[in-house]
Amino acid sequence: MASSSSSSSSPNPTQLHLSPHATRTQKLPRTLPLRTPAAARGGAVAGDDRSAPPRPRSMSSYVESLQNGTIPDTFTFPPLLKSLSDSNALLEGETIHAHVVKMGFERDLYVRNNLIRLYAVCGDLVSAHNLFDQFPQRDVVSWTTLISGYSKMGLLEQAIEVFLCMVDEGFAAADAVAIVAVLAACAKLGDLDLGRRVHRYVDSSRIKLDVFAWNALISMYAKCGDIDSAYKCFKKMPRRNVVSWNAMISGFVRAGEFERALSLFKRMQGEGIEPDDATLVGVLNSCASLGALEMGRWVHVYVVRIGSKADGVLGNALVDMYAKCGMIDHAMQVFDEMRKRDVYAYTSMIVGLAMHGRGEKALNLFNEMLRVGISPNRVTFVGVLSACTHAGLVELGLRHFEDMSSVYNITPQLEHYGCVVDMLGRAGYLDRAREFIRAMPVEPDAFIWGSLLGACKIHGEVAMGESVMKHLLTVENEEDGSYVLLSNIYAANNRCHDSNRVRKAMRRKKVKKTPGCSSIEIDGVVHEFGVKKKMEA
Repeated sequence: MASSSSSSSSPNPTQLHLSPHATRTQKLPRTLPLRTPAAARGGAVAGDDRSAPPRPRSMSSYVESLQNGTIPDTFTFPPLLKSLSDSNALLEGETIHAHVVKMGFERDLYVRNNLIRLYAVCGDLVSAHNLFDQFPQRDVVSWTTLISGYSKMGLLEQAIEVFLCMVDEGFAAADAVAIVAVLAACAKLGDLDLGRRVHRYVDSSRIKLDVFAWNALISMYAKCGDIDSAYKCFKKMPRRNVVSWNAMISGFVRAGEFERALSLFKRMQGEGIEPDDATLVGVLNSCASLGALEMGRWVHVYVVRIGSKADGVLGNALVDMYAKCGMIDHAMQVFDEMRKRDVYAYTSMIVGLAMHGRGEKALNLFNEMLRVGISPNRVTFVGVLSACTHAGLVELGLRHFEDMSSVYNITPQLEHYGCVVDMLGRAGYLDRAREFIRAMPVEPDAFIWGSLLGACKIHGEVAMGESVMKHLLTVENEEDGSYVLLSNIYAANNRCHDSNRVRKAMRRKKVKKTPGCSSIEIDGVVHEFGVKKKMEA
Protein backbone atom coordinates (compact mmCIF):
# COMPACT_ATOMS: atom_id res chain seq x y z
CA MET A 1 0.00 0.00 0.00
CA ALA A 2 1.28 3.43 -0.80
CA SER A 3 0.76 6.42 1.36
CA SER A 4 1.85 10.03 1.64
CA SER A 5 5.40 10.82 0.64
CA SER A 6 6.03 12.92 3.73
CA SER A 7 8.16 10.93 6.10
CA SER A 8 6.99 12.42 9.38
CA SER A 9 4.89 15.08 10.96
CA SER A 10 5.51 17.24 14.02
CA PRO A 11 4.16 15.95 17.33
CA ASN A 12 0.61 16.96 18.15
CA PRO A 13 -1.53 16.76 21.28
CA THR A 14 -3.33 13.63 20.11
CA GLN A 15 -0.24 11.47 19.72
CA LEU A 16 -0.73 8.32 21.83
CA HIS A 17 2.85 7.01 21.68
CA LEU A 18 1.92 4.01 19.58
CA SER A 19 4.56 1.56 18.46
CA PRO A 20 6.72 2.86 15.56
CA HIS A 21 5.19 2.36 12.14
CA ALA A 22 7.14 3.12 8.98
CA THR A 23 5.57 5.68 6.68
CA ARG A 24 4.53 4.11 3.40
CA THR A 25 6.36 5.79 0.48
CA GLN A 26 5.93 3.22 -2.28
CA LYS A 27 5.79 4.86 -5.75
CA LEU A 28 2.89 3.87 -7.97
CA PRO A 29 3.59 2.88 -11.59
CA ARG A 30 1.97 5.18 -14.13
CA THR A 31 -0.20 2.36 -15.43
CA LEU A 32 -1.74 1.84 -11.97
CA PRO A 33 -2.08 -1.99 -12.16
CA LEU A 34 -4.69 -3.16 -9.69
CA ARG A 35 -3.39 -5.70 -7.15
CA THR A 36 -5.43 -8.67 -6.06
CA PRO A 37 -4.98 -10.02 -2.49
CA ALA A 38 -2.61 -12.59 -3.99
CA ALA A 39 -0.59 -9.80 -5.57
CA ALA A 40 -0.29 -8.05 -2.23
CA ARG A 41 1.07 -11.22 -0.68
CA GLY A 42 3.25 -12.63 -3.43
CA GLY A 43 3.71 -10.08 -6.18
CA ALA A 44 1.24 -11.55 -8.69
CA VAL A 45 -0.14 -9.16 -11.28
CA ALA A 46 -3.79 -8.38 -11.88
CA GLY A 47 -5.55 -11.19 -13.66
CA ASP A 48 -3.31 -13.86 -12.13
CA ASP A 49 -5.90 -14.86 -9.54
CA ARG A 50 -5.29 -18.58 -9.37
CA SER A 51 -4.86 -18.45 -5.57
CA ALA A 52 -6.76 -15.21 -4.87
CA PRO A 53 -10.11 -15.06 -3.07
CA PRO A 54 -13.02 -13.47 -4.95
CA ARG A 55 -12.63 -9.73 -5.41
CA PRO A 56 -15.39 -7.59 -3.78
CA ARG A 57 -17.98 -6.46 -6.32
CA SER A 58 -17.24 -2.78 -5.66
CA MET A 59 -13.57 -3.41 -6.46
CA SER A 60 -14.48 -5.20 -9.68
CA SER A 61 -16.68 -2.27 -10.69
CA TYR A 62 -13.83 0.13 -9.97
CA VAL A 63 -11.41 -1.92 -12.10
CA GLU A 64 -13.96 -2.03 -14.91
CA SER A 65 -14.43 1.74 -14.79
CA LEU A 66 -10.68 2.28 -15.05
CA GLN A 67 -10.50 -0.09 -18.00
CA ASN A 68 -13.25 1.93 -19.67
CA GLY A 69 -11.18 5.10 -19.29
CA THR A 70 -13.08 6.68 -16.39
CA ILE A 71 -10.92 8.99 -14.29
CA PRO A 72 -11.68 8.72 -10.54
CA ASP A 73 -12.42 11.86 -8.53
CA THR A 74 -13.09 12.64 -4.86
CA PHE A 75 -16.64 11.32 -5.21
CA THR A 76 -15.39 7.94 -6.43
CA PHE A 77 -13.43 6.82 -3.40
CA PRO A 78 -15.66 7.32 -0.29
CA PRO A 79 -18.41 4.83 -1.32
CA LEU A 80 -15.77 2.42 -2.62
CA LEU A 81 -13.80 2.57 0.65
CA LYS A 82 -16.99 2.17 2.67
CA SER A 83 -17.86 -0.95 0.69
CA LEU A 84 -14.39 -2.38 1.25
CA SER A 85 -14.64 -1.60 4.98
CA ASP A 86 -17.95 -3.42 5.17
CA SER A 87 -16.33 -6.40 3.40
CA ASN A 88 -13.28 -6.27 5.69
CA ALA A 89 -11.19 -6.13 2.51
CA LEU A 90 -7.97 -4.63 3.88
CA LEU A 91 -5.66 -5.61 1.02
CA GLU A 92 -7.94 -4.12 -1.64
CA GLY A 93 -8.30 -1.06 0.59
CA GLU A 94 -4.54 -0.63 0.71
CA THR A 95 -4.47 -0.70 -3.08
CA ILE A 96 -7.15 1.99 -3.25
CA HIS A 97 -5.18 4.02 -0.70
CA ALA A 98 -2.24 3.90 -3.09
CA HIS A 99 -4.44 5.24 -5.88
CA VAL A 100 -5.77 8.00 -3.61
CA VAL A 101 -2.23 9.13 -2.81
CA LYS A 102 -1.10 9.00 -6.44
CA MET A 103 -4.05 11.10 -7.56
CA GLY A 104 -3.57 13.66 -4.79
CA PHE A 105 -6.86 13.05 -2.98
CA GLU A 106 -5.43 12.07 0.43
CA ARG A 107 -5.88 15.63 1.71
CA ASP A 108 -9.60 15.50 0.99
CA LEU A 109 -11.17 15.14 4.45
CA TYR A 110 -14.08 13.03 3.27
CA VAL A 111 -11.78 10.59 1.48
CA ARG A 112 -9.33 10.48 4.38
CA ASN A 113 -12.05 9.78 6.93
CA ASN A 114 -13.13 6.79 4.89
CA LEU A 115 -9.54 5.58 4.74
CA ILE A 116 -9.25 5.89 8.53
CA ARG A 117 -12.50 3.96 8.85
CA LEU A 118 -11.20 1.22 6.54
CA TYR A 119 -8.10 0.63 8.64
CA ALA A 120 -10.00 0.90 11.94
CA VAL A 121 -12.71 -1.53 10.87
CA CYS A 122 -10.11 -3.99 9.55
CA GLY A 123 -8.16 -3.84 12.81
CA ASP A 124 -5.07 -1.98 11.53
CA LEU A 125 -5.26 0.78 14.14
CA VAL A 126 -1.61 1.76 13.76
CA SER A 127 -2.24 2.73 10.13
CA ALA A 128 -5.54 4.38 11.09
CA HIS A 129 -3.87 6.52 13.74
CA ASN A 130 -0.89 7.39 11.56
CA LEU A 131 -3.23 8.58 8.83
CA PHE A 132 -5.18 10.54 11.45
CA ASP A 133 -1.95 12.22 12.60
CA GLN A 134 -0.57 13.10 9.16
CA PHE A 135 -2.96 15.98 8.50
CA PRO A 136 -4.11 18.64 11.00
CA GLN A 137 -7.53 19.05 9.38
CA ARG A 138 -10.02 16.84 11.23
CA ASP A 139 -13.70 16.86 11.95
CA VAL A 140 -15.89 15.02 14.41
CA VAL A 141 -16.08 12.03 12.05
CA SER A 142 -12.29 11.69 12.12
CA TRP A 143 -12.25 11.58 15.91
CA THR A 144 -15.30 9.34 16.20
CA THR A 145 -13.93 6.81 13.73
CA LEU A 146 -10.67 6.46 15.64
CA ILE A 147 -12.40 6.26 19.03
CA SER A 148 -14.82 3.61 17.79
CA GLY A 149 -11.98 1.63 16.24
CA TYR A 150 -10.04 1.45 19.48
CA SER A 151 -13.16 0.61 21.48
CA LYS A 152 -14.24 -2.23 19.17
CA MET A 153 -10.75 -3.75 19.31
CA GLY A 154 -10.84 -3.72 23.12
CA LEU A 155 -8.15 -1.02 23.39
CA LEU A 156 -10.24 0.88 25.91
CA GLU A 157 -7.59 3.14 27.43
CA GLN A 158 -6.58 4.35 23.96
CA ALA A 159 -10.22 5.02 23.03
CA ILE A 160 -10.67 7.13 26.14
CA GLU A 161 -7.38 8.97 25.60
CA VAL A 162 -8.36 9.94 22.06
CA PHE A 163 -11.72 11.17 23.34
CA LEU A 164 -10.05 13.31 26.01
CA CYS A 165 -7.68 14.74 23.40
CA MET A 166 -10.70 15.61 21.27
CA VAL A 167 -12.25 17.48 24.19
CA ASP A 168 -8.96 19.26 24.95
CA GLU A 169 -8.74 20.44 21.34
CA GLY A 170 -12.10 22.12 21.69
CA PHE A 171 -14.42 19.81 19.79
CA ALA A 172 -17.62 20.64 21.63
CA ALA A 173 -19.90 18.65 19.37
CA ALA A 174 -18.87 15.01 19.51
CA ASP A 175 -21.54 12.90 17.91
CA ALA A 176 -23.53 10.15 19.58
CA VAL A 177 -21.35 7.43 18.03
CA ALA A 178 -18.26 8.72 19.86
CA ILE A 179 -20.24 9.02 23.08
CA VAL A 180 -21.43 5.42 22.80
CA ALA A 181 -17.90 4.16 22.18
CA VAL A 182 -16.30 6.00 25.08
CA LEU A 183 -19.13 5.15 27.50
CA ALA A 184 -18.79 1.48 26.56
CA ALA A 185 -15.08 1.75 27.35
CA CYS A 186 -15.84 3.36 30.74
CA ALA A 187 -18.32 0.58 31.51
CA LYS A 188 -15.85 -2.19 30.67
CA LEU A 189 -13.13 -0.52 32.75
CA GLY A 190 -15.51 0.21 35.63
CA ASP A 191 -14.39 3.86 35.58
CA LEU A 192 -17.35 5.69 37.11
CA ASP A 193 -15.53 9.03 37.52
CA LEU A 194 -14.64 9.19 33.85
CA GLY A 195 -18.14 8.09 32.89
CA ARG A 196 -19.57 10.97 34.92
CA ARG A 197 -17.12 13.34 33.21
CA VAL A 198 -18.37 12.18 29.82
CA HIS A 199 -21.95 12.71 30.96
CA ARG A 200 -21.12 16.26 32.10
CA TYR A 201 -19.47 16.91 28.74
CA VAL A 202 -22.64 15.74 26.99
CA ASP A 203 -24.81 18.06 29.09
CA SER A 204 -22.54 21.10 28.82
CA SER A 205 -22.10 20.64 25.06
CA ARG A 206 -25.85 20.16 24.58
CA ILE A 207 -25.21 17.04 22.54
CA LYS A 208 -28.45 15.44 21.40
CA LEU A 209 -28.34 11.78 22.33
CA ASP A 210 -30.05 9.07 20.36
CA VAL A 211 -31.50 5.95 21.97
CA PHE A 212 -28.19 4.10 21.59
CA ALA A 213 -26.29 6.78 23.50
CA TRP A 214 -28.93 6.85 26.24
CA ASN A 215 -28.65 3.07 26.52
CA ALA A 216 -24.87 3.39 26.79
CA LEU A 217 -25.27 5.89 29.64
CA ILE A 218 -27.62 3.58 31.52
CA SER A 219 -25.33 0.61 30.99
CA MET A 220 -22.25 2.58 32.10
CA TYR A 221 -23.84 3.72 35.35
CA ALA A 222 -25.32 0.29 36.07
CA LYS A 223 -22.08 -1.58 35.41
CA CYS A 224 -20.10 0.95 37.47
CA GLY A 225 -22.41 0.49 40.46
CA ASP A 226 -24.39 3.76 40.37
CA ILE A 227 -27.83 2.27 39.87
CA ASP A 228 -29.71 5.43 40.93
CA SER A 229 -28.01 7.53 38.24
CA ALA A 230 -28.78 4.78 35.74
CA TYR A 231 -32.46 4.95 36.64
CA LYS A 232 -32.49 8.76 36.40
CA CYS A 233 -31.16 8.46 32.85
CA PHE A 234 -33.76 5.80 32.08
CA LYS A 235 -36.58 8.07 33.25
CA LYS A 236 -35.26 11.03 31.24
CA MET A 237 -35.08 9.12 27.96
CA PRO A 238 -37.46 10.61 25.38
CA ARG A 239 -37.76 7.24 23.63
CA ARG A 240 -36.91 3.72 24.77
CA ASN A 241 -36.38 0.42 23.00
CA VAL A 242 -36.14 -3.10 24.39
CA VAL A 243 -32.40 -2.64 24.96
CA SER A 244 -33.16 0.30 27.26
CA TRP A 245 -35.44 -1.84 29.41
CA ASN A 246 -32.95 -4.71 29.39
CA ALA A 247 -30.09 -2.45 30.48
CA MET A 248 -32.14 -1.16 33.40
CA ILE A 249 -33.52 -4.55 34.44
CA SER A 250 -30.09 -6.18 34.31
CA GLY A 251 -28.70 -3.19 36.20
CA PHE A 252 -31.18 -3.74 39.02
CA VAL A 253 -30.31 -7.45 39.08
CA ARG A 254 -26.58 -6.70 39.21
CA ALA A 255 -27.18 -4.30 42.11
CA GLY A 256 -29.25 -6.86 44.01
CA GLU A 257 -32.42 -4.76 43.53
CA PHE A 258 -34.49 -7.75 42.47
CA GLU A 259 -37.90 -6.36 43.42
CA ARG A 260 -37.24 -3.22 41.38
CA ALA A 261 -36.21 -5.42 38.45
CA LEU A 262 -39.51 -7.34 38.57
CA SER A 263 -41.48 -4.13 39.03
CA LEU A 264 -39.84 -2.61 35.97
CA PHE A 265 -40.54 -5.76 33.96
CA LYS A 266 -44.24 -5.49 34.80
CA ARG A 267 -44.18 -1.84 33.75
CA MET A 268 -42.49 -2.88 30.51
CA GLN A 269 -45.33 -5.30 29.84
CA GLY A 270 -47.86 -2.59 30.62
CA GLU A 271 -46.32 -0.35 27.97
CA GLY A 272 -46.57 -3.10 25.37
CA ILE A 273 -42.83 -3.70 24.92
CA GLU A 274 -42.15 -7.29 23.87
CA PRO A 275 -39.35 -8.82 25.98
CA ASP A 276 -36.47 -10.64 24.35
CA ASP A 277 -34.20 -13.35 25.73
CA ALA A 278 -32.01 -10.81 27.55
CA THR A 279 -35.10 -9.41 29.31
CA LEU A 280 -36.28 -12.84 30.35
CA VAL A 281 -32.87 -13.86 31.68
CA GLY A 282 -32.78 -10.76 33.89
CA VAL A 283 -36.29 -11.46 35.17
CA LEU A 284 -35.48 -15.13 35.85
CA ASN A 285 -32.38 -14.14 37.82
CA SER A 286 -34.55 -11.88 39.97
CA CYS A 287 -37.12 -14.64 40.45
CA ALA A 288 -34.35 -17.03 41.52
CA SER A 289 -33.05 -14.61 44.13
CA LEU A 290 -36.51 -13.75 45.50
CA GLY A 291 -38.07 -17.19 45.25
CA ALA A 292 -40.72 -15.72 42.95
CA LEU A 293 -41.83 -19.04 41.47
CA GLU A 294 -45.11 -17.79 40.00
CA MET A 295 -43.38 -15.11 37.94
CA GLY A 296 -40.66 -17.57 36.94
CA ARG A 297 -43.29 -20.03 35.72
CA TRP A 298 -44.95 -17.24 33.74
CA VAL A 299 -41.65 -16.61 31.95
CA HIS A 300 -41.34 -20.32 31.16
CA VAL A 301 -44.88 -20.44 29.75
CA TYR A 302 -44.17 -17.32 27.71
CA VAL A 303 -41.03 -18.90 26.25
CA VAL A 304 -43.03 -21.97 25.20
CA ARG A 305 -45.91 -19.88 23.84
CA ILE A 306 -43.73 -17.83 21.49
CA GLY A 307 -42.10 -21.00 20.19
CA SER A 308 -38.69 -20.23 21.62
CA LYS A 309 -36.36 -22.92 22.92
CA ALA A 310 -35.07 -22.96 26.48
CA ASP A 311 -31.45 -23.33 25.42
CA GLY A 312 -28.26 -21.41 26.09
CA VAL A 313 -28.36 -18.59 28.61
CA LEU A 314 -32.17 -18.66 28.81
CA GLY A 315 -32.26 -22.39 29.55
CA ASN A 316 -29.56 -22.01 32.19
CA ALA A 317 -31.53 -19.21 33.84
CA LEU A 318 -34.67 -21.39 33.92
CA VAL A 319 -32.75 -24.27 35.50
CA ASP A 320 -31.28 -21.93 38.11
CA MET A 321 -34.66 -20.33 38.85
CA TYR A 322 -36.47 -23.64 39.39
CA ALA A 323 -33.63 -25.01 41.52
CA LYS A 324 -33.52 -21.95 43.78
CA CYS A 325 -37.31 -21.87 44.05
CA GLY A 326 -37.33 -25.45 45.37
CA MET A 327 -38.57 -27.12 42.17
CA ILE A 328 -35.55 -29.29 41.44
CA ASP A 329 -37.53 -31.79 39.35
CA HIS A 330 -38.75 -28.97 37.09
CA ALA A 331 -35.15 -27.81 36.80
CA MET A 332 -34.12 -31.30 35.75
CA GLN A 333 -36.91 -31.43 33.16
CA VAL A 334 -35.75 -28.16 31.58
CA PHE A 335 -32.18 -29.45 31.59
CA ASP A 336 -33.18 -32.74 29.94
CA GLU A 337 -35.08 -30.88 27.20
CA MET A 338 -32.14 -28.62 26.32
CA ARG A 339 -30.77 -29.46 22.87
CA LYS A 340 -27.31 -28.10 23.58
CA ARG A 341 -25.77 -28.16 27.02
CA ASP A 342 -22.63 -26.22 27.82
CA VAL A 343 -20.57 -25.93 30.99
CA TYR A 344 -23.01 -23.36 32.39
CA ALA A 345 -26.01 -25.66 31.89
CA TYR A 346 -24.28 -28.56 33.61
CA THR A 347 -22.99 -26.31 36.38
CA SER A 348 -26.45 -24.85 37.07
CA MET A 349 -27.90 -28.34 37.36
CA ILE A 350 -25.04 -29.75 39.47
CA VAL A 351 -25.21 -26.83 41.90
CA GLY A 352 -29.00 -27.13 42.07
CA LEU A 353 -28.91 -30.86 42.82
CA ALA A 354 -26.22 -30.37 45.46
CA MET A 355 -28.23 -27.56 47.04
CA HIS A 356 -31.20 -29.93 47.36
CA GLY A 357 -29.14 -32.68 48.98
CA ARG A 358 -29.03 -34.90 45.90
CA GLY A 359 -25.29 -35.35 46.06
CA GLU A 360 -24.99 -38.65 44.20
CA LYS A 361 -27.21 -37.41 41.36
CA ALA A 362 -25.06 -34.28 41.09
CA LEU A 363 -21.87 -36.34 40.96
CA ASN A 364 -23.33 -38.63 38.29
CA LEU A 365 -24.14 -35.56 36.22
CA PHE A 366 -20.60 -34.28 36.74
CA ASN A 367 -19.23 -37.56 35.41
CA GLU A 368 -21.56 -37.33 32.40
CA MET A 369 -20.29 -33.81 31.76
CA LEU A 370 -16.71 -35.07 31.67
CA ARG A 371 -17.66 -37.98 29.39
CA VAL A 372 -19.09 -35.66 26.75
CA GLY A 373 -15.89 -33.61 26.79
CA ILE A 374 -17.00 -30.50 28.69
CA SER A 375 -14.39 -29.14 31.10
CA PRO A 376 -15.64 -27.88 34.48
CA ASN A 377 -15.12 -24.33 35.67
CA ARG A 378 -14.64 -22.76 39.09
CA VAL A 379 -18.36 -22.71 39.92
CA THR A 380 -18.80 -26.33 38.84
CA PHE A 381 -16.42 -27.42 41.57
CA VAL A 382 -18.38 -25.50 44.20
CA GLY A 383 -21.33 -27.72 43.27
CA VAL A 384 -19.20 -30.88 43.15
CA LEU A 385 -17.65 -30.25 46.57
CA SER A 386 -21.05 -29.41 48.01
CA ALA A 387 -22.43 -32.65 46.53
CA CYS A 388 -19.64 -34.64 48.18
CA THR A 389 -20.47 -32.92 51.47
CA HIS A 390 -24.15 -33.89 51.32
CA ALA A 391 -23.33 -37.43 50.20
CA GLY A 392 -20.72 -37.87 52.93
CA LEU A 393 -18.06 -38.72 50.34
CA VAL A 394 -15.10 -37.04 52.04
CA GLU A 395 -12.23 -38.79 50.28
CA LEU A 396 -13.85 -38.32 46.86
CA GLY A 397 -14.37 -34.66 47.66
CA LEU A 398 -10.70 -34.26 48.59
CA ARG A 399 -9.69 -35.91 45.31
CA HIS A 400 -11.88 -33.52 43.34
CA PHE A 401 -10.35 -30.62 45.26
CA GLU A 402 -6.85 -31.79 44.29
CA ASP A 403 -7.95 -32.31 40.67
CA MET A 404 -8.96 -28.66 40.41
CA SER A 405 -5.35 -27.50 40.20
CA SER A 406 -3.54 -30.66 39.06
CA VAL A 407 -5.92 -31.69 36.26
CA TYR A 408 -7.98 -28.63 35.32
CA ASN A 409 -5.53 -25.83 36.20
CA ILE A 410 -8.13 -24.05 38.34
CA THR A 411 -6.75 -22.25 41.38
CA PRO A 412 -9.02 -22.93 44.39
CA GLN A 413 -10.69 -19.84 45.82
CA LEU A 414 -11.95 -19.20 49.35
CA GLU A 415 -15.34 -20.70 48.51
CA HIS A 416 -13.69 -24.00 47.58
CA TYR A 417 -11.66 -24.07 50.78
CA GLY A 418 -14.86 -23.30 52.68
CA CYS A 419 -16.60 -26.26 51.03
CA VAL A 420 -13.79 -28.61 52.08
CA VAL A 421 -13.84 -27.34 55.67
CA ASP A 422 -17.61 -27.79 55.76
CA MET A 423 -17.28 -31.30 54.29
CA LEU A 424 -14.66 -32.38 56.85
CA GLY A 425 -16.52 -30.74 59.71
CA ARG A 426 -19.90 -32.29 58.94
CA ALA A 427 -18.24 -35.72 58.72
CA GLY A 428 -16.73 -35.24 62.17
CA TYR A 429 -13.12 -34.74 61.04
CA LEU A 430 -12.67 -31.55 63.03
CA ASP A 431 -8.93 -31.95 63.58
CA ARG A 432 -8.39 -32.53 59.86
CA ALA A 433 -10.50 -29.49 59.12
CA ARG A 434 -8.42 -27.33 61.46
CA GLU A 435 -5.16 -28.61 59.94
CA PHE A 436 -6.57 -27.99 56.45
CA ILE A 437 -7.25 -24.37 57.42
CA ARG A 438 -3.75 -23.94 58.83
CA ALA A 439 -2.24 -25.26 55.58
CA MET A 440 -4.23 -22.90 53.35
CA PRO A 441 -2.08 -20.68 51.10
CA VAL A 442 -4.58 -17.84 51.55
CA GLU A 443 -5.85 -16.17 54.70
CA PRO A 444 -9.05 -17.89 55.92
CA ASP A 445 -12.06 -15.61 56.14
CA ALA A 446 -15.05 -15.53 58.47
CA PHE A 447 -16.98 -18.02 56.33
CA ILE A 448 -14.28 -20.67 56.71
CA TRP A 449 -13.89 -20.22 60.46
CA GLY A 450 -17.68 -20.05 60.76
CA SER A 451 -18.00 -23.40 58.97
CA LEU A 452 -15.66 -24.98 61.52
CA LEU A 453 -17.53 -23.32 64.38
CA GLY A 454 -20.78 -24.75 63.03
CA ALA A 455 -19.19 -28.21 62.96
CA CYS A 456 -18.10 -27.71 66.57
CA LYS A 457 -21.75 -27.12 67.47
CA ILE A 458 -22.88 -30.26 65.60
CA HIS A 459 -20.31 -32.45 67.35
CA GLY A 460 -20.28 -30.71 70.72
CA GLU A 461 -16.60 -29.69 70.57
CA VAL A 462 -16.56 -26.93 73.16
CA ALA A 463 -12.80 -26.42 73.47
CA MET A 464 -12.25 -26.20 69.74
CA GLY A 465 -15.28 -23.93 69.44
CA GLU A 466 -13.73 -21.48 71.91
CA SER A 467 -10.47 -21.53 69.94
CA VAL A 468 -12.25 -21.00 66.63
CA MET A 469 -14.21 -18.10 68.10
CA LYS A 470 -10.95 -16.30 68.86
CA HIS A 471 -9.95 -16.59 65.22
CA LEU A 472 -13.37 -15.40 64.11
CA LEU A 473 -13.11 -12.25 66.19
CA THR A 474 -9.93 -11.32 64.34
CA VAL A 475 -11.48 -11.56 60.88
CA GLU A 476 -15.04 -10.28 61.32
CA ASN A 477 -16.60 -7.21 62.87
CA GLU A 478 -18.55 -8.48 65.86
CA GLU A 479 -21.04 -10.51 63.83
CA ASP A 480 -23.96 -11.86 65.83
CA GLY A 481 -24.00 -15.32 64.22
CA SER A 482 -20.68 -16.41 65.72
CA TYR A 483 -21.71 -15.35 69.22
CA VAL A 484 -25.01 -17.18 68.90
CA LEU A 485 -23.26 -20.34 67.68
CA LEU A 486 -20.82 -20.31 70.61
CA SER A 487 -23.66 -19.65 73.04
CA ASN A 488 -25.58 -22.60 71.60
CA ILE A 489 -22.50 -24.84 71.86
CA TYR A 490 -22.30 -24.04 75.58
CA ALA A 491 -26.04 -24.55 76.05
CA ALA A 492 -26.00 -27.93 74.25
CA ASN A 493 -23.29 -29.10 76.65
CA ASN A 494 -25.18 -27.95 79.77
CA ARG A 495 -22.88 -24.98 80.32
CA CYS A 496 -25.67 -22.46 80.80
CA HIS A 497 -23.47 -20.07 82.76
CA ASP A 498 -21.06 -19.76 79.82
CA SER A 499 -23.97 -19.46 77.39
CA ASN A 500 -25.41 -16.57 79.38
CA ARG A 501 -21.96 -14.98 79.60
CA VAL A 502 -21.73 -14.90 75.81
CA ARG A 503 -25.19 -13.36 75.54
CA LYS A 504 -24.28 -10.68 78.06
CA ALA A 505 -21.09 -9.96 76.14
CA MET A 506 -23.23 -9.43 73.06
CA ARG A 507 -25.34 -6.88 74.91
CA ARG A 508 -22.30 -5.16 76.37
CA LYS A 509 -20.66 -4.87 72.96
CA LYS A 510 -24.00 -3.87 71.41
CA VAL A 511 -23.93 -6.84 69.06
CA LYS A 512 -27.54 -7.13 67.91
CA LYS A 513 -29.00 -10.28 66.53
CA THR A 514 -29.83 -9.80 62.88
CA PRO A 515 -33.61 -10.15 62.38
CA GLY A 516 -34.70 -13.03 60.20
CA CYS A 517 -36.03 -12.01 56.82
CA SER A 518 -37.92 -13.91 54.17
CA SER A 519 -40.20 -13.31 51.21
CA ILE A 520 -43.32 -14.87 49.78
CA GLU A 521 -45.02 -14.42 46.41
CA ILE A 522 -48.78 -13.83 46.43
CA ASP A 523 -50.63 -13.19 43.16
CA GLY A 524 -47.38 -12.33 41.41
CA VAL A 525 -46.34 -9.82 44.08
CA VAL A 526 -43.32 -10.55 46.27
CA HIS A 527 -43.89 -9.62 49.91
CA GLU A 528 -40.93 -9.42 52.28
CA PHE A 529 -41.29 -9.91 56.00
CA GLY A 530 -38.93 -10.06 58.95
CA VAL A 531 -38.86 -11.43 62.48
CA LYS A 532 -38.35 -8.84 65.17
CA LYS A 533 -38.06 -10.56 68.47
CA LYS A 534 -36.18 -9.25 71.47
CA MET A 535 -33.40 -11.65 72.39
CA GLU A 536 -33.57 -12.77 75.98
CA ALA A 537 -30.30 -13.05 77.88
